[in-house]
Amino acid sequence: MEIYLVRHTTPDIAAGICYGQSDLPLAATFKEEAKVILDKIPYSENRNVFSSPLQRCKLLANLFDKEVFVDQRLIEFNFGDWELKEWEAIPKEEFTPWMEDFVNVTVPNGESYVALSVRVMAFFTEILKSENEQNIVVAHSGVIRSILANLKDIPLEKSFDIKLSYGQISKITISKKTTIVDCL
Repeated sequence: MEIYLVRHTTPDIAAGICYGQSDLPLAATFKEEAKVILDKIPYSENRNVFSSPLQRCKLLANLFDKEVFVDQRLIEFNFGDWELKEWEAIPKEEFTPWMEDFVNVTVPNGESYVALSVRVMAFFTEILKSENEQNIVVAHSGVIRSILANLKDIPLEKSFDIKLSYGQISKITISKKTTIVDCL
């Protein structure tokens, strides 16, 4: 089985803004970025395409296949009260405890990283039970880091060492004996 984890393309938002579950439009470079991604993943008749419900993922997922399974568990980290605020404008009394333990501390009216990981891994466990030769998952950096950290036995607090650029593809090959993770 092959599982392709695809991070969405560049969103149209200024640098320095906190965003997670906000449904952002994509940058004007979407078509060019999407072509590069599509060219890297071979077509398979026996595949499923999964997507976060946010448009920055669904638009790309729809280019792989007309039938896309949208799964709420693939949505990005919920930054709650911090959504669409400048990082520098987040009150220090909220930000500091989260920075000291972003895995377990819940963002005001949001979620913790461990909560994201639990929902994402529930989704991923279902994928592993599928009989498809190929599964394409179009999602977000938090979602993909959570999966890769789990597969590589990396603690969540070190998962941000996994670099994921916009449009990056991580290929997971699973056989009866081994699991191999590659970046394309």
